[in-house]
Amino acid sequence: MKRYLALFLVLTFISPIFADEGMWTFDNPPLKQWKERYNFEPSQAWLDNVRLASPKVNNASAGFVSPNGLIVTNHHVASAFIERLSTKERDLMKTGFTAKTLYEELKVPNGEASVLFSYDNVTERIRNVEKTAPDDAVAANNRINEIAAIEKDCVETTKLRCNVISFYSGGEYWLYRFKVYSDIRLVQAPEEQAAFFGGDYDNFVYPRHDLDYTFLRAYENDKPASTPNYFKWSAKGAQDGEFILVSGYPGSTARLLTVAQLAYQRDVGNPLQKQVWELRRKALENYSKLGAEQLRQANPGMRSFANSLKRLEGQQDGLMNPRNFAKKVAEENELRDKLKAKPELDKLYAPAWTNIATAYDKLPKMANRIAYSNVAASRLASIALQIVTYHKEVAKHSDGRFPEFRETRLGAFKSGIMAPATINLDLEEATLTAWLEDARRILGNNDPFIKAALGDAEASEVVKRAIRETTLKDPAARKAMVDGPASAVDSSTDPMVTLARRIEPIVRELRAWNETNITNVDTANGTKIAQARFAVYGKTMPPDANSQLRIEYGKVHGYEEDTTLVPYKTTFYGLYDRWLSFNGKHPFDLPESLVSRKDKIDLSTPLNFVYSADTIGGNSGSPVINRNGEIVGLNFDSNNQKLSNRYWYIDENEGSRAVGVHTAGILEALRKVYDANWLADELVSK
Repeated sequence: MKRYLALFLVLTFISPIFADEGMWTFDNPPLKQWKERYNFEPSQAWLDNVRLASPKVNNASAGFVSPNGLIVTNHHVASAFIERLSTKERDLMKTGFTAKTLYEELKVPNGEASVLFSYDNVTERIRNVEKTAPDDAVAANNRINEIAAIEKDCVETTKLRCNVISFYSGGEYWLYRFKVYSDIRLVQAPEEQAAFFGGDYDNFVYPRHDLDYTFLRAYENDKPASTPNYFKWSAKGAQDGEFILVSGYPGSTARLLTVAQLAYQRDVGNPLQKQVWELRRKALENYSKLGAEQLRQANPGMRSFANSLKRLEGQQDGLMNPRNFAKKVAEENELRDKLKAKPELDKLYAPAWTNIATAYDKLPKMANRIAYSNVAASRLASIALQIVTYHKEVAKHSDGRFPEFRETRLGAFKSGIMAPATINLDLEEATLTAWLEDARRILGNNDPFIKAALGDAEASEVVKRAIRETTLKDPAARKAMVDGPASAVDSSTDPMVTLARRIEPIVRELRAWNETNITNVDTANGTKIAQARFAVYGKTMPPDANSQLRIEYGKVHGYEEDTTLVPYKTTFYGLYDRWLSFNGKHPFDLPESLVSRKDKIDLSTPLNFVYSADTIGGNSGSPVINRNGEIVGLNFDSNNQKLSNRYWYIDENEGSRAVGVHTAGILEALRKVYDANWLADELVSK
């Protein structure tokens, strides 16, 4: 009986045909499922338009919505851009921003958007250099060198940004070519309080009432970019029961991990990640209590960590659920049983699970060192460490460098190092001091990283001098140090650079250990498990999400929760009711623009809505489109029921839903609240 139950769990888990499951690549869209379930048969031209109309912004998702470079994404995705344009005297996160003409659109320092222009399968080229290697380390080096050669040739040939991307844990490799827009301007953004109404209380909760959108524009040669591939704007927006699709860049799923890998995440990885994020959030919270300006500086980081921690809690709850974990055990057992029925396949692939399990047995004793031996809490310290590492790496032939320092990627490295974004010194000092104090407490005074970073000194002493006396605050100084000789870095007395020089060998050693003992084992054996899946099931499942462009699908509809029904949409009525019900007390306060325009708004206009597409973090800002390719909403969140979908698909019948901003609600806000009729006209007149 138990055996039949296990088989039932597997079959219901792995079969995507009768569920809205999957974050699919554009080379392998689920055409069969679309046809059978929704009678939807898109042309290749339809798919190409969706791909080319879906730029990546700030490692999240967005959509072109006019032929003149106009981009829509979430406010929380664009917030880093908005913060770069803000000052103590002009806080655009608080006040919002609306350009009245093209000439008033604000250029974002170091702003960028990229579009997947084309792609090719290069798996065979990678396999050819791997298969002659005597061990995992040599195979990894051969693979890295071949990837670098492919990318270099692509850049020289196409002048596009070229990256070889791994899918199915190394089961496939694809060359992705990206068109990059490096001039991005802010067009219109609501106030943060309108975009994040309800704060963390309402995060990952539905019903929601948020205007979480922002408009940007891509420019080329100081003019609005020509973007013939774009989504037409639906004024009526998402409708109840409607079939929809979502295009975007889901960040990370772990659905193809082995049981051993998942057990590590459950028992060690996730609890450690929670500890790290909680400590970093606490440092920001302590700093924010010093005053209004400190609160403004710390707020984006606090919000980000709160969001990440809430998501992580839901993911961990899923792993701790015996029923959910049993599905993964049953899935793995089913695949391995099918391999045993074919001895030649079993001999080839079965050792992969044992190799991974053996590797992960070693990781817990190193986990704290890997997690805490870094200076990621400080941008200045991270820049200094990157510069020190850069000069060590570029002294080598390109083939022997860390991947991020290969010739084809140096442009992106230098652009990031020299970005002129504001660095708040007081915030840097507070967060780096707290981080090193926590690292010392957890790792101990005799840990190599602590000894190198601090020696016998107090963290506050080391950090204060490094932050206050470093010249790296100035982008010109960073440029001079990158472009100058390695000897200048080696002899520098800049205290931040000397700190970076002391810790760099420790960071390098830990990276080497992790690559040798975990990453290379993961890749080599993950490839074999992927090939085993292909041999048994074919390519019927999508690869895990990895921040690359995917397409998902589902339908717009509400759900049952406990003994009540949850509607598919909310309206402006609900927004104002929630505001009044809490007497406008933060975080349920509204900005003056929404308060003063209340009588002008059609309160029955849809504001947010839910749908069953299989999304995850990174899909923020994704266009939600109908079968005609029109944008009907903008993905910005999910509900609590969906949080453990990092590890497995949560069926819509369990109340799992993504949450979007309704296009009708955005239009209503543009016209009635923000006096942006010219922008609304650009959306609906095309």
